[in-house]
Amino acid sequence: MRDLIAALGLVLVIEGLSLAAFPAAWRKAMKAVLKAPEQPMRIAGLAAGVLGVVVVWLVRS
Repeated sequence: MRDLIAALGLVLVIEGLSLAAFPAAWRKAMKAVLKAPEQPMRIAGLAAGVLGVVVVWLVRS
């Protein structure tokens, strides 16, 4: 459970720093996401989740 909380904290740090450093790029990206169709977003989300599981599995084994 501690690893999960640490990982979520790192996500917040990385996203927060990138948002602070590049707010215009974030705004542009959010506008693009709002216009994107749902199916490719679902596939990208699923792929990111699978990749994350693989990375964690590789690091932990």
